[in-house]
Amino acid sequence: MTQTLVQGNLLRIQERIAQAAARAGRSAEAVTLIGVSKTHPASAIREAYEAGIRHFGENRVQEWEGKRVGSEGLAAAWHLIGHLQSNKTARAARLFHSVDSVDDFGIAQRLDRARGEAGITGRLRVLIEVRVAPEETKSGVEIGELPHLAEKIVELPRLHLAGLMCVPPFLEEAEQVRRYFRRLKVLRDGLTKAFDIDLSVLSMGMSHDFEVAIEEGATEVRLGTALFGTRNAG
Repeated sequence: MTQTLVQGNLLRIQERIAQAAARAGRSAEAVTLIGVSKTHPASAIREAYEAGIRHFGENRVQEWEGKRVGSEGLAAAWHLIGHLQSNKTARAARLFHSVDSVDDFGIAQRLDRARGEAGITGRLRVLIEVRVAPEETKSGVEIGELPHLAEKIVELPRLHLAGLMCVPPFLEEAEQVRRYFRRLKVLRDGLTKAFDIDLSVLSMGMSHDFEVAIEEGATEVRLGTALFGTRNAG
């Protein structure tokens, strides 16, 4: 059978993940690959699923709604990785297995309430997105406000705070991004100690810098271009 583009890309990614994990004295199995399927059609999701991907990340609620029909029957986990607007929280609470970009307590409250109103059993996994650099265009809670936000989210009965996420500045040299990944890990470790909670997830690293992120402790990496190729406009 002819190897598809995604299959070939995945094999190369898996090798790079294994090498990065080995450099850090970690197991490659400790790193979850999230295929960033935003702007790619449902057929690309199916192709990635057949290649072995089981986690997918979407940026927009409405885009994922439009692709759900073509993705039915896949035993995959769907992550919302883009900024969530308050008027879309009810839909997001029903559509996704994880919301990885929570940066506001009002959003967390709405997700919690929506799960209850929908009668969904089980808690919704959430990550707090942290703004690790002073970029006005980026979402994320300010570092100084992170402990207070985490403390409030863990009290919500229908949400499970699993860890932290960040989108650092895009720098040509991946090595220059290392300090941001290291900062997120330090923040996570501090919260774990302060509140005695298990925050095992560090979602950090994308197509151009995921190896450095893994060396710094990433448990989830979000790869779009490296897996699917260049995105379509949109």
